[in-house]
Amino acid sequence: MLDLTGKTAVITGASRGIGKEIAMKYASQGANIAFLHFMDADNAVQTEKELLEKGVKVKGYECNVADFEACKAAFDQILEDFGEVHILVNNAGITKDKLMLQMTEADFDAVIAVNLKGAFNMTKAVYQHFMKKRRGRIINMSSIVGITGNAGQVNYSSSKAGLIGLTKSVAKELGSRNVTVNAIAPGFIKTDMTDAMPEKAKEATLAAIPMKRMGQVEDIANLALFLASDEASYITGEIIKVDGGLAM
Repeated sequence: MLDLTGKTAVITGASRGIGKEIAMKYASQGANIAFLHFMDADNAVQTEKELLEKGVKVKGYECNVADFEACKAAFDQILEDFGEVHILVNNAGITKDKLMLQMTEADFDAVIAVNLKGAFNMTKAVYQHFMKKRRGRIINMSSIVGITGNAGQVNYSSSKAGLIGLTKSVAKELGSRNVTVNAIAPGFIKTDMTDAMPEKAKEATLAAIPMKRMGQVEDIANLALFLASDEASYITGEIIKVDGGLAM
């Protein structure tokens, strides 16, 4: 049993999708949940309600992870509310997909700001806390396109590749403090993001997956649970693909 009883997890972008599923999985194993959302109040209220049914302490915080000072303020408030943090999951992410010919500077900057700088901002906020406590888990949500690249996703692929570098670098910095830092690289997972893809693109991607099916958000949450647990205490600096063999 991967028990998280008594631990507090901070999860960004957790009002829906993969982030919400990770929060639900952690709560089902006893973790208290502080989750961040931005401009998604209705989903956040529903998520908080569902998490509270797990019998753990839960609170949602509105925070734009691209804003350095807002992240620091949110983390300070979480510490005041929960007393201690054991796990950080940098899951918040956006897409603005276009071929580079049509992609604007604003399209590129916005995706980098949320997906990559947002992870830096939250890691920076928790860094000293984990150092002092001499323990912690950081899990970053990368993507297989950060490994392989993908046409029409120069900004998104760059942000996810950047997360791989961030993961490995912070893992080396904090390893001696008993803090593990790993990244999950999802493949073709059924979410709102993939639901919005054109049908032809979905069919082409499915044809390239050896397992011939999409992944589910629970597939990602299961790995996130393991990486947050005591059982994963000697795993750090890893980028683990969950993609049905798509990028093997």
